[in-house]
Amino acid sequence: MITGQQFRDAFLSGANNIVNHRQEVDALNVFPVPDGDTGTNMSMSSEAAMRELQRLPDSAAISQAADICASALLRGARGNSGVILSLLFRGFSVGLKGRKEATPAQLAGALEKGVEYAYKAVMKPTEGTILTVARTAAEQARESLTQKDDDPAFLLRTALEGAQEALARTPDQLPVLKKAGVVDAGGQGFVYILEGMVSVLEGRGKIQLLSQKEPANSPFGAEGTDLAEAGEKITFTYCTEFLVLCEEASAHYGELRAYLEGIGDSAVTVADGSIIKCHVHTDNPGNALQKGLEYGQLTGIKIENMREQYEKRRAAMEDQPKSSQAFPYMPVDPSQNYGFVAVAAGEGIQTLFTDLGVTHIVSGGQTMNPSTDDILSAIHGVPAKNVFVLPNNKNIIMAAEQAAKLADRGVMVLPTRTIPQGLSAMLAFDEDATPRENLLAMQKAFERVGTGLITFAARDSDFDGHKIKSGELLALENGKLSFTGHDLSHMAVKLTRGLLQKDSSVVTLLYGQEVTEEQASAVEAAVTAKIPNNIELVLVNGGQPIYSFIISVE
Repeated sequence: MITGQQFRDAFLSGANNIVNHRQEVDALNVFPVPDGDTGTNMSMSSEAAMRELQRLPDSAAISQAADICASALLRGARGNSGVILSLLFRGFSVGLKGRKEATPAQLAGALEKGVEYAYKAVMKPTEGTILTVARTAAEQARESLTQKDDDPAFLLRTALEGAQEALARTPDQLPVLKKAGVVDAGGQGFVYILEGMVSVLEGRGKIQLLSQKEPANSPFGAEGTDLAEAGEKITFTYCTEFLVLCEEASAHYGELRAYLEGIGDSAVTVADGSIIKCHVHTDNPGNALQKGLEYGQLTGIKIENMREQYEKRRAAMEDQPKSSQAFPYMPVDPSQNYGFVAVAAGEGIQTLFTDLGVTHIVSGGQTMNPSTDDILSAIHGVPAKNVFVLPNNKNIIMAAEQAAKLADRGVMVLPTRTIPQGLSAMLAFDEDATPRENLLAMQKAFERVGTGLITFAARDSDFDGHKIKSGELLALENGKLSFTGHDLSHMAVKLTRGLLQKDSSVVTLLYGQEVTEEQASAVEAAVTAKIPNNIELVLVNGGQPIYSFIISVE
C-alpha cells in the first residue's frame, strides 16, 4: 500500500527533480525561437503544487494528497506541457478518491485515468510526445501487476522504465527530433518527475532541490534564485552531450562514466542497448569526445557554453513584464452582457486591446506563459455574464481552456494564436449579437489574418532545412519558419509580400521595444515602396519584447 505521506513526499521529490533539470529540458526544444520553454513551464507548474503539498500533515489520506496536488497543478499550470502534466495527475485525484491508502492496482488505474484525461484535452494528439511517454508508463504499470501486485515501488519503477523506453523512441516518431538528435522535451520532463517519485518509494529518500542546497545542474537554479549568485555557481563552462554507438555498451559505460566524473561535474552516463548516453559539464569538451571515441562512433554531439546561456537568460528575465497578475474578484453584474480578457506583452499592444474594449490584460506571451490561475483571476475580475478570452499564443490556449472550466461565469476561449488574430477578433465583435453569433464571427475574422514575426534565434539550430546561428534574425510566416537573415528592412519587406493575398487591404507593422523610431520609420518606408498602392499601411509602437516586428496582413 502507498500512504498519503508517501504520495506527498514522492511528488515533492519528483517536482524537485524537474526543477533541478529545468535547463536541460529547456535545451531539448528544437525550435530556436525564444519562448516559454518546456522545462521552465513544467517546473513552475510543479512548484505551485509543491507549495500546497508541503503544508499537508503526515497523517493525510492519499485521496487528500492527490486532490491537493491535482488542484494546485491545474491552477499553476503554464504552457501546454504544464497543463498536460496537471491532467496526468488529475488521474490520481479521480482514481484514488475516498481512499486512505492505495494498492498498486489502484495506482495503475490512476495512471491510466490521467493519460485518458491528457489525450482528451489535446485536439490532435501527436505520438512521440509526453502523451506517448505517459501512456507507455501506464501500460507498463498495468503489466507489472502480473509479476508483483503488492509492491507500489515495483509498479512505479516499471512505469518509469516504460517511460524511459518510450522517451528513447520519440526521435523515431518525430523526424524533427531525430534530425536535432534530441528526445521530446515534455516526455523527458515527465521522466524526471517519475524518477524523483521512484526514489521515495524505493526508500532512497526525497531528491533535494539542489538550488537551495548546492550548485544546481542548471546555472539558473530554481525560480527566485538570484541570478548573480547563479552565475557564480557555474564551475565548468561547457555542457557537453553525446551518444556513443557501442556494441558492448553495458560493459563499458562504467569506465566512461568514471572518466567523465574526473574532468567535470553533473556527469551522467547511461547504457541503453547499444548506445551509451553521455552528459558532463566540463572545461574540456574535446577530451570528453576523444574518450568516447575509444568505445565507438559518436553521434548527437551537443556542446553549449553555459556562461553565455546564463547571460542571455539574465537579459531575457530583465525584459520580462513585472506587473502583477492578480485581479480583484468581481461578482457577475446581470446588466453587463460581455467582457474580455486578452494575453499580451508590450505597452503599445496592451493599449490597442484596451482601446478595442478588452477589460483585463494578462501580461505574458512568448517568453512567459501565464498560469491557469493568472487567466482565471482576470476572468473573475470581469463582472460580465459572458467573458471572451483571447490567449494570442498557441502555448497559452490550453491554460485558457482549463481556466474557463474553473470559472463561475460563462467563458468562451477564442483559440487566437497571435496578437494580430486577437486584434482582428476584437474588431469583429458586435454588442448586439448573441454570444454564439459573436464566437463564430470573431473566429471567422481572426482566421483570415496573416501574421508575420521577426525575432532572433535563441540558440544554434538545424531546423527544417535551415542552418541557424544564435542571434540570427528569423522570419516566421503564420507560425512557420520561413527564412533567416540580418537586414531588418529587407526581411520585413519579404515577409509582408509573402503574406499578401489578392483581397488584402491593410498591413499593420507593430515594432518592438528594441527597435528605435528611426529604424521603424525606415522599415515602414521600405515596405510601403514594395506593396501595392491600394493597401493601407499602419505603423504602431507595440513595445513588445522578443519580436522586432509583428506584421498583420488583412
